[in-house]
Formats: sequence, structure tokens, C-alpha cells
Amino acid sequence: MTNINVTQDLSQIVKNSKQASYKLASVTKELKSKALLAIANNIEKNKESILKENQKDLDNAKKMIEDGRLTRALYNRLKLDDEKIKVMVQGIKDVSNLEDPVNKIEWAIELDKDLKLYRVSCPLGVIGVIFESRPDVIPQVAALAVKSSNAVILKGGSEADKSNEILIRIINEALDEIREFPKNSITLIKTRYEVQKMLELDKYIDLIIPRGSNDLVKYIQSNTKIPVLGHADGICHVYIDKDADLNKATKITIDSKIQYPSACNAVETVLIHEDISTNYIKTLLNEFKKNNVTIKGDEHVSSIVQDIEKATEEDWKTEYTDKIISIKTVKDINEAIDHVNNYGSGHTDTIITENKENADLFLSLVDSAGVYHNASTRFADGFRYGLGAEVGISTNKTHARGPVGLEGLVIYKYKLYGNGQAAADYSGEKAKEYTHRVLKK
Repeated sequence: MTNINVTQDLSQIVKNSKQASYKLASVTKELKSKALLAIANNIEKNKESILKENQKDLDNAKKMIEDGRLTRALYNRLKLDDEKIKVMVQGIKDVSNLEDPVNKIEWAIELDKDLKLYRVSCPLGVIGVIFESRPDVIPQVAALAVKSSNAVILKGGSEADKSNEILIRIINEALDEIREFPKNSITLIKTRYEVQKMLELDKYIDLIIPRGSNDLVKYIQSNTKIPVLGHADGICHVYIDKDADLNKATKITIDSKIQYPSACNAVETVLIHEDISTNYIKTLLNEFKKNNVTIKGDEHVSSIVQDIEKATEEDWKTEYTDKIISIKTVKDINEAIDHVNNYGSGHTDTIITENKENADLFLSLVDSAGVYHNASTRFADGFRYGLGAEVGISTNKTHARGPVGLEGLVIYKYKLYGNGQAAADYSGEKAKEYTHRVLKK
């Protein structure tokens, strides 16, 4: 009986979201900015309450780690502090200052006199976001949804229940103070069963964005007709070329692993050109050891440094999300590119080199959403890209790719303005001719 009630409740939640999405499409940019600033201020005002609820989740999460039901990486993502809330608030304010992505004329063309066609950006509609552990996803996604005029249904991991609930309450309290803002625009669901049923509601939900483990993403992709935007793995690479500045190489590689090891844009495999490997590997590995990183090396690396684990074929396919790194030597840049394209997940990969020709080759041939030259993989982030925030990182090749901000949450429609024309006027012996004159936006 409980499941039937949950299904009925969820169906109504989703239908309410759909109705809200129709109203959101006409909300003005001024009203959206007002809503976003109200959300940011309310989060700031309730910081202590948020941290208090988050601590309850953290206390419970410690028991889950002891029982083997939660990884240390997910625990790290769960934790909120003053700095994270500060970034959270600033991110919402940054989104409010971005250009409104809705109702922008992308191009315009005159088909004939008094028959004009415009392609205009519009919201997707209803977005479902399913994520694990990180409660700061809620304000990020809520901000982008408001700015892009989409309704959003959020489902977080049970380990973050208390944090998620208070954040949703604070956000909706702020929105409720703005009378003109559509109700049911931002909703939280809580159970796995609700997720299962939500995936069946393709009539009402326009996009699903999963943020979490490989297993979560693959489950979502395999169990819905709704378009899915996301990435299953974050297997990122640093390739240190024979023409690399080795000081840059060390700084960038260590940052790519250490700055936030559990992030999806942390490096998992380092590739080193064999011409520099013998002299350089000890230097790099010593830096990893200083930072308590477990090192796995191929046969050549293991012959140079004895006290490391030997890498297996499986290591090149593994996203560690922890202080673990695999290291492989390659004979040239082409082998490095082949390795990245074969084992990588299409997320983010970087080359360290002073050779512009090699850098251009790597950036052109590596088939990833983010390809960098002399920069840390950790820059793959919506906030760092100046998007204000992100709903996730996509390795898809349609609609949106890489950190997905506002541009990934809108689509377009064609608006045709006529004056009594009929298609039949443009066919037959006395057919009128189209002018197809490009118009200024």
C-alpha cells in the first residue's frame, strides 16, 4: 500500500513541476534575479542551522563508513563548512549576474516579405537531478534552474538527508516570499523507489542529470526513456611530454591529484614520455609520497622505484577518487593520445609541454570534453569556467558537453511571424520565391 501512495504522490509532484515549468518560461529576468538574491541571502542568514544539520549527517556517515556502507570519498563530499557555504552563496550571486539565457534570438531570417523566422532560446522544462552525498549540489542546481526558467526535481543520497532537507526548505522559504514566482519550481524527493518511478515519467520530465558513481549513472541510463546528461566515470590523465617544463609538470600533476582527490576531475593516470622518465620519475614520486599518495607503476616505473605497487591493466580503467595514482611511460605523444582515447572517460585530460606543436596535436586528437595545455585537470568546473555553477559535467556529444551551466539547460524553438501566407503560395507554376534574407538579431 505504501508503494501505491508513493507513486500517486510522486505523479502529482511531477505534474506540479510540469505546470510550474510552463509558468517559469515567462518569468522576467528581473524577477529571477530577485529570487536568486533572496535564496543567497536566506542561505547566508541560516548558515549555522545548515552546519548543524550537516553535522548530524556527518555523525551518521561515520557509522556508515565503519559498517562499509559509505566510502571516505563520499564522506568528504558530504561535509559542509564556512568556506563551502561562502562559495555556495557567491555562486548563486554570480549566477544572478549572468546574462539571461532565455528568449535570446539566436538567428533570424526573412523567408519572404512579412514572413520572418526567428530561432529563440527557451527552457527545457522539467529537469530531474539525482546525486550522491554532496548537499551543495542543491543550491547550485536550484540557482541554474531559476536562471534558466526550468523546474527541477532533486534527489540526493540518504547520507545527506538532513542537509538536503534544510537547504530545500531555506530555498523555498525565500521563493515563497516572492509572490509572483511559480510554486513547485524546486522540489526534493527522498526515496529510491521514487527515483525508480520518476524514470518512468518521460511524459513530464525532459532531462535527467545523474551526479554520482559509475553504477548510479549506468543504472539511470539503462532504466529510462528520458534523455540523460552526465558522465559515468572521471578517468582523467596528465601527459608529461619530453619537452615539458618539469617544475610546471610537478606542480600541475600534484595539484590535479591532491587538491581534491575524490572529485571527478582529479587525475587518475599520469603518462610520462620515456625520454625523461628515468631522471624525472623519482622526483615526481617523492612529491606524491610526501602527500601520502599510493603509487602504482608500470614495469618501467617499478624498475626505477622499488617500493611501489605494480599497475595492472585494470588500473588504467579505474577511477580511484582517492589518494591513489597510476603511472605509465610512453614512447611518444601518439602513444599517449592513444592511451587516453582508449582508457579515458572523455572527461578532462591535460598535456604538459613547451612544444606548441605537440600541445596542439594533443588538444586536437584527444576526444574529451576538456583538453588542457599546462594546466591542472581540476579546472574542469562550472564555477571556475565562469558559468556561476554547474548542474554536472557531461561527456555526451549532443546538446551539452563538459561542465554544464546555463547554456546546457536551454534549447530553442522556431518562431514564425506571417501575414496570411500559405505554403501553397510557394509551389506550382506561379509559385512565389523565398527571399531567405538574413536579418539582424
